[in-house]
Amino acid sequence: MSGLLPYYKKGNIEAGCDEAGRGCLAGPVVAAAVILPENFSNELLTDSKKLTEKQRQQLRPLIEKEAISFGVSFVSEKEIDEINILNASFTAMHRAVEQLKTMPNLLLIDGNRFNPYKGIKHECIIKGDGKYLSIAAASVLAKTYRDEFMEKIDAEFPQYDWKKNKGYPTKKHRLAILQHGDNKFHRKTFRLLPENQLSLFDR
Repeated sequence: MSGLLPYYKKGNIEAGCDEAGRGCLAGPVVAAAVILPENFSNELLTDSKKLTEKQRQQLRPLIEKEAISFGVSFVSEKEIDEINILNASFTAMHRAVEQLKTMPNLLLIDGNRFNPYKGIKHECIIKGDGKYLSIAAASVLAKTYRDEFMEKIDAEFPQYDWKKNKGYPTKKHRLAILQHGDNKFHRKTFRLLPENQLSLFDR
């Protein structure tokens, strides 16, 4: 067994919520909300960061099939620049909840902060994606949908290596920004290059 909890309180309709891509230099932030049946169990399911890409791909269709309802939402880099990444993460979660066909009476939020969603109570749970099945499921959906998007736009801008780094600030990604400049998918309010650019050339 994965050891994750099936619910916060028995009898609730609970939606686990998580996001992916907060720390990236490029691309959207993606959030998911997932309501699982109370009797759902899966030995593999845990925090998406602890899973391999293959395991996440294996879990995604299973989560989508077994979930009572799920929603996935994208907030673009342009909107992130307008409202900041924290608000963009909350907005993405709100939009994912809006897509649910069954309305929950409790939201389980991965993290320590959240903007309340109209009429639904919430609990913020630090490292919740490693504690509750519904949050872990949301983390898998958010991560796989975002990775898929980054791989797709990699075809248009292969120099940034998004297929591999998914927009995170790797050395190769930052060197490409230094050499080619940024582009329409980069978050302009983020520090795209380190203050000491020579550090990119350190062996």
